[in-house]
Amino acid sequence: MGEAQPSAVHHELRINSYGHYLRRRFGCRVSKVNVDAGFTCPNRDGSKGTGGCIYCNNVSFSPRDTQPIIPLEDQLTAGMSYHRQRLGSEKFIVYFQKYTNTYASADVLADLYRRALAHPDVVGISVGTRPDSLSGEALELLTEIARDRYVCLELGLQSGDDAILERINRGHTVDDFVGAVKRSAARNFDICAHLIHGFPGDRPEEFLKNAELIASLPIDSVKLHQLHAVEGTELAAMYRRGEFVPLTLEGYVATAADFLERLPARVTVQRLYGSAPLAIRVAPQWGLKNNQMWFAVVNELRRRGTWQGYLAG
Repeated sequence: MGEAQPSAVHHELRINSYGHYLRRRFGCRVSKVNVDAGFTCPNRDGSKGTGGCIYCNNVSFSPRDTQPIIPLEDQLTAGMSYHRQRLGSEKFIVYFQKYTNTYASADVLADLYRRALAHPDVVGISVGTRPDSLSGEALELLTEIARDRYVCLELGLQSGDDAILERINRGHTVDDFVGAVKRSAARNFDICAHLIHGFPGDRPEEFLKNAELIASLPIDSVKLHQLHAVEGTELAAMYRRGEFVPLTLEGYVATAADFLERLPARVTVQRLYGSAPLAIRVAPQWGLKNNQMWFAVVNELRRRGTWQGYLAG
C-alpha cells in the first residue's frame, strides 16, 4: 500500500494523466485529432467474423467532421481548429480511430500515416487497432516512424475474460492481446490498452483483475469507459429485451476508482468515460461530459484518501 503519491501522479488529480504526460514530453498543450481514414474491420467484413462487436456503432465516437469521404487533410484542419479554439492546443497527435487502422497493406498505411505527419503542427500519430490485426509489416512501419516521431499504438482488449470476449462477439482472445503487446514492446512507441466495464457477466471484482494484467505487461497507457448501448447495435436490442442492465453511475465511479488504485502509477490514463450523441444514445443516460466523469472519479479518490497505484504491488 502506497504511503505517498508517486511523482508521476499529479498531486491534485491523483492520477497519472496522459494530458500531463504529453505536456511534459512536448512542452506545450497537445491534443489528439480524430480522423476517419476509411478502414473496415475483420470482424465485420467476414475475414474474422460478421456483425462486429455487440456494442459497436462507430457513429457513437466519431465527430461529424471525420468522415472517410472528407480528405484526410481537411479532417485535420477542422480538428486542429476546434482544439486550438477550445483548449488553446499548440501541437497535435493524429488519431486514426474508426474501425481497425492497421487493416490494410503496408503501402496504404504508409501513405495515410505520412500524410497525417506532414503537417508542421503534428508531432505524431495514434493508431487504434485490434490485437489480431497487427501484421509484421504494420509493426515495422510504426517502428520506422517512431524513430523520429511520436507513435502510440492503441490495442482494443475490452475485457480480460475470454468468456466475455466470446459473448460480445469480439473475435479475439486475451492471449491474442498479450501476444500483440509483446510483439510491439521495445519499439520506441507507446502502447495503450482499451478496456470497457459493464459487459453482461462482468462483475466488478473480476474486472479489477485487468489492472493486474496491465501491470504484468509493457503497457504505457489505458483507456477505460463504461459500456453503453447505442442505436443500431445488438446491445441496444439486448437492453430492450431486458438482457443488458447498464451500470449505475455510482457503481461505475466506485469501480473506476478501485481499478486506478490497482493500476501502476507508471501507466498514464487517457480516458475514464465514453459518451455518445444524444440522438443514438440508448442506455445508460448519465448525461455527463468527459471532464465531469473525470472529476467524479478524482473526487472519489480524494474522499478515500487514495490515488492511482495506491494498492499496486
